[in-house]
Amino acid sequence: MLSSLSLRALPTACRVGCGWIAVLCPLAAQAQLPTEPETVVTATRTPLAIAETLSTVDLIRREDIDAAGSADLVDLLRQRAGIDIIRSGGLGGQTSVFLRGAGSNQLLVLIDGVRVASANTGGYAWEHLALDQVERIEIVRGPRAALYGSDAIGGVIQIFTRRDGGASGSLRVGSERTYGGTFAFGSRGERGGFGARVSLLDTEGFNAQNADGFAFDPDRDGATQRNALAWFELGSDALAFEGSIERADDDVEFDQGESSVQATAVQARLSGNRFGDWQLQASGNREDTETPAFFARFESRLRQLDWQQAIGFGSATSLLWGLTAADQDGRSIDTFSGTDAYGDDRELIAGFAALRGDGDHLDWEFALRRDDYSGFDGATTAQLAVGWQLADTLALRANGGDGFRAPNLNELFSPGFGGGLFAGNPDLAPERSRNWELALDHRVGDAFSHGVRLYQNRVRDLVDFSGGETFQAINIGRSRLRGLEWEAQGRMGIWSWRGNLGWQQAVNLDSGADLLRRAPRKANLAVEQERGRWRWGADLHAVAARPEFGGALPGYALLNLHARGEFSAHVGWSLRLENLFDRDYALARGFNAPGAAVQAQLHWTP
Repeated sequence: MLSSLSLRALPTACRVGCGWIAVLCPLAAQAQLPTEPETVVTATRTPLAIAETLSTVDLIRREDIDAAGSADLVDLLRQRAGIDIIRSGGLGGQTSVFLRGAGSNQLLVLIDGVRVASANTGGYAWEHLALDQVERIEIVRGPRAALYGSDAIGGVIQIFTRRDGGASGSLRVGSERTYGGTFAFGSRGERGGFGARVSLLDTEGFNAQNADGFAFDPDRDGATQRNALAWFELGSDALAFEGSIERADDDVEFDQGESSVQATAVQARLSGNRFGDWQLQASGNREDTETPAFFARFESRLRQLDWQQAIGFGSATSLLWGLTAADQDGRSIDTFSGTDAYGDDRELIAGFAALRGDGDHLDWEFALRRDDYSGFDGATTAQLAVGWQLADTLALRANGGDGFRAPNLNELFSPGFGGGLFAGNPDLAPERSRNWELALDHRVGDAFSHGVRLYQNRVRDLVDFSGGETFQAINIGRSRLRGLEWEAQGRMGIWSWRGNLGWQQAVNLDSGADLLRRAPRKANLAVEQERGRWRWGADLHAVAARPEFGGALPGYALLNLHARGEFSAHVGWSLRLENLFDRDYALARGFNAPGAAVQAQLHWTP
């Protein structure tokens, strides 16, 4: 029960951090928070002020990325409410993101509107995302299947790439013999613009595994990330054409070898505002992963076409509808023999409609979607949300909806190994979920705001490799994901702060066991001071003990420091000290996590 989740079980440093929040809250009432409304796209598929959305939305801005000074998205994501991070080793190590207890393949990830999950595994390889290419990240917690279809059981994370004008660059050095750099140029005018950005990050790293690992070898396991981005924009609001291509070419070492990954996401979008706002987007994603030590190569391809149209009915009601056609295929290749372990594809046709109403004190939205896949039954999903403005500074939201996840190609068609062990099953049905959320947001003057979210998500027909004596993939199992989140932010003069607390229960309802790697309690606190041309701050991240293969992993708390300044109007610097007290902790059993480290960056802008 939620009432049994005691804050006292958090690590000591976390309780101290919560105390800082309690001290800062009344002080923040003397300051002012930004009053400019921020616009997000992911929650409704159309631009909308974040305060007007009926979903729980979190935003990581470019200024947040620059201020943190980190080379790794992991450091930014794990400070946000509802997120658990699992990484095997250091920079470049395999990384998974759990949102509100949902699995990594139950989270929809988009880059500029392009689905980027592998057709084979169903998950996105977060370790290949270069932070230097990112402008902003929108995180929507809670199911969005009625708008986006498969995978959006836990929520949606959309990454928007940078489109700067002028020439800019940066140089980075850090611990574990890490170095890197970025160069970008762009041009903008009244009718559009174009640009490109390239980046390199290389590290010799540290030993990814320890003696508890299945393939322990006491050596350094490094990584090299090479990323490129190109974009263009043409036209006006009446008719616009834009597109982008994002490419990652990475080499990642592990204790028994090395993997090379090439991933590309491309999109072209035509939009206009005659006869309502409309857009037509063609997108594609391909990923090739090869591991010579295992004679394995995986290929994933996605081609997708999306149409959406928004029509207003007066000033208070609007309708958004859209159609999707997609083709997805994947292959697993034995590079020793040159034969396919499996290779197959599937097609998707989908349509959705979303109706929204805005009143003086009551807003509402209803969405309905149908997805039909070749090879197995499709899914119909719905979502209903209502928001009440109880007072000028107090708002209440209720949100409920369905979700589903189509089985990935590995689960459907893998022949397994050793005589068919852990083989796929072409008769699998989609995983399905039902979710509800209650949220209360409160603003105290112009200096302090906070919110509470209570949620529950039940998932059934979980895919598990437990069928018969050969452990074939079958639909079996139910899980319940529920929790409580509190988020707050404030400002006092030159000081600003942001914090969150999370309580979570993720349970297998068939066995009664807790789901692995989901922390029942988490806390984060970030404090920053800005003075003239420089700013500095600290962030505290604390996690309670959580279940893992072979027994629970102990809780831990990390303290990081960062500073940023300017030598001139065009040249600046940043410095980050990670894991200041060199805490020994683990994100996954058998794998090491980074110790105390430093990152320094020099950057210049137009």
